This record gives sequence, C-alpha cells and structure tokens, in this order.
Amino acid sequence: MQEEMKKGQEELKEGQEELKEGQEELKNQIQGVKGMIEEVKDKIQRKTKEVEGKVQKKIEEVEEKIQGKIGDIEKRLSEFENIPISFSASPELMYSRPTVMPLTFDGQTSSADFKT
Repeated sequence: MQEEMKKGQEELKEGQEELKEGQEELKNQIQGVKGMIEEVKDKIQRKTKEVEGKVQKKIEEVEEKIQGKIGDIEKRLSEFENIPISFSASPELMYSRPTVMPLTFDGQTSSADFKT
C-alpha cells in the first residue's frame, strides 16, 4: 500500500510538472503574441504618421497653389484698376440730346414756340 501511495505521489508530481510545463509554454506563447501585437501596433503608427505627413504635404501644396492663384488674380485686378478709362470723342459715340418740340392737339407745333 505504501508503494501504491508512493506511486500515486510520483504520478501526481509528474502531472504537476507537466502542468507547469504547459503553463510555461502558454506564457511563452502569450508573450510571443503580445510581442507580435506590439510590432503590428508600431507598424500601424508609423504608417499613420507617414500618411499624415503625405496628406499635410499635399495640403500645403494646394494652399501654395491657391495663394499663387489669388496673387495672380489680385495682380490682374490691380492692373485693371490702374487702366485709365478714356472714351474717344468720335461723333458716333457721343451722346446727342434730342430736341423735343411740344405739339398741339392737332399735331402742329405750338404757336407759343414762335413768339419772340
């Protein structure tokens, strides 16, 4: 009976050792997975920063182009403001005021216009 107890204790110890080995193996696997997660996390952060940098660069390029276009428009506008407005005095372009003669009810010129 003592032999059976010793044998049972040895089996129990072996089982405990196997359990400890299994736990250690699981811990190592968990640590490996954690390490992989950290690597992926770092890669994602690097890529995110890279994309943010590219987007910021494009935004700055577009802002520069817009500022250039605004500058061109302002320059052209100031050129138009500085152009003197002059009209030629040609007879075709001059405005002539029409002469209005009051008419009587019968369509004839009023006699009041001929009084001196």
